[in-house]
Amino acid sequence: MRISVLGAGAWGTALASHASTRNEVLLWARDAQQAEQIGAERCNRRYLPEIELPSTLRISGDLDAAIAHALPGLVVVATPMAALAQVLAALPAQVNVVWLSKGFDAGTGRLGHEVARDLRPQARVSVLSGPSFAIEVARRQPTALVVASNDAALSTQVVEAFHADSLRIYTSDDVIGVEVGGAVKNVMAIAAGIADGMRLGLNARAALITRGLAEMTRLGAALGARAETFRGLSGLGDLVLTTTGDLSRNRQVGLRLAHGETLDGILRTLGHVAEGVYSAAIAAARARALAVEMPITEAVVDVLEGRLSPREALDRLMGREARTEH
Repeated sequence: MRISVLGAGAWGTALASHASTRNEVLLWARDAQQAEQIGAERCNRRYLPEIELPSTLRISGDLDAAIAHALPGLVVVATPMAALAQVLAALPAQVNVVWLSKGFDAGTGRLGHEVARDLRPQARVSVLSGPSFAIEVARRQPTALVVASNDAALSTQVVEAFHADSLRIYTSDDVIGVEVGGAVKNVMAIAAGIADGMRLGLNARAALITRGLAEMTRLGAALGARAETFRGLSGLGDLVLTTTGDLSRNRQVGLRLAHGETLDGILRTLGHVAEGVYSAAIAAARARALAVEMPITEAVVDVLEGRLSPREALDRLMGREARTEH
């Protein structure tokens, strides 16, 4: 299969490397100098410096060439959510698309499928999500993901492209649920980082993950998702990974906030996008509009925006009235 991966960050590079052992894959980098460096050294020095890329993987800084390469195959959009709309708008209608972007669009508050619906209402689109650190995929360590689409044939195409060796791909038709899970888990990772940075203990972490899952499920259900989706890879699976794994950028934001660093300082030195920072306020706003309670999310927003210290946010959460679990 002919595949073009648009975005040479860690995740795009890792997935392109994996797929190139069985497919004709081209990895596009927006920065022409980065594309030249990756092609010459067979290594993405900035994002995956320890990984040697297969000789079969093509590298290009030419977007038109990357799109042409994928016809009639598959385009993988591996950009941050902020760039998803721009990339989708540049693609011809006949291209089959799957994106890896997780979160809400900061400008409009939309999830990926809502962005795609407005820009490409007749196009075949899907989202690939689940618990996955890029470096582990690049190392060929066992990983399971889920592809969600309303187009069963497109889901099958994505499975054929990536389901092999150390990577297992499941399918779902609950696009909303998969996207909500991918967005809200980043917010909960910030909360978990704050809790662990404050040394609140394992009991607190377990409670946070469990109640975070409840918040995620409530929001998803209000937006039209199925509750069982949040017990799967893109819900509970990704939530556990990002709240407990120190490779999580969002968790690192929380840890550093708990240690007294400013958000601006953290973001200047992080080196990667932490989608939870931008998704928290949007998730909270969408929840309020739907009359959905998300107290952990609201507390994260208050910490990020400087209204509460981590300790004050904890005191507010622990001071909430007792209630039934469900």
